[in-house]
Amino acid sequence: MKVVVCIKQVPDTKGGVKFKPDGTLDRAAMLTIMNPDDKAGLEAALRLKDQYGAEVTVVTMGLPKAEEVLREAMAMGADNGVLVTDRVLGGADTWATSQTIAGAIRNLEYDLIITGRQAIDGDTAQVGPQISEHLGIPVISYAQDIKIDGDSVIVQRQFDDRYHILKAKMPCLITALSELNQPRYMTPGGIFDAYQKEITVWGRNDLKDVLDSNLGLKGSPTQIAKASDKVRKGAGEKVVLDPAESVDYIVGKLTEKHVL
Repeated sequence: MKVVVCIKQVPDTKGGVKFKPDGTLDRAAMLTIMNPDDKAGLEAALRLKDQYGAEVTVVTMGLPKAEEVLREAMAMGADNGVLVTDRVLGGADTWATSQTIAGAIRNLEYDLIITGRQAIDGDTAQVGPQISEHLGIPVISYAQDIKIDGDSVIVQRQFDDRYHILKAKMPCLITALSELNQPRYMTPGGIFDAYQKEITVWGRNDLKDVLDSNLGLKGSPTQIAKASDKVRKGAGEKVVLDPAESVDYIVGKLTEKHVL
């Protein structure tokens, strides 16, 4: 079994975020981490490796410094790392990003592709499903449990206060929730081995079946109207009531919002 995991190096928002004049994130100027949902997807792939001997390849698109997140993934147990980086890919929205990653994955053999549900720097949950559409394979999103049954995958898909059980033949793509599992830590031996391995680096010319018009900032139909590192909340509604009236007021508000 061959599993491809798409991971992303995202800003560590605890250290603050910075923007370029065009409204896009200045990723080179920020501290970074592996996207949490992606790390859960990586752990799911590593468990398939432990159980079935799967070969795990991690793919990321980003600046050259994104090699760090690939090294982290390999220190956790991934077998191979692929970095897709090129100046013409900068400023991509979800459409251009998914086109780029799909173009890279077409160079690889795979039975299963795992992505995170969404990235904490965008929160769109669009890239994974878009990749599956570009590749023409089924997608199961919001996975909270994954099992393999022969040439098929069985997934518990989170849905409100319950879940769906879906089965799809491979190859297919799954988007993982951070609640899917508890990712393992890197080991000293794994860190040493990770830095002995070679990272595969691909640029624009290595992408298969992708038009220039669908890449980078110029190929991104999404336009940023305004960017801010802090969202200010309104003061809200303030009331002064006695205890009995307070209970009725709270219950009324919860009923109004369909919580009760």
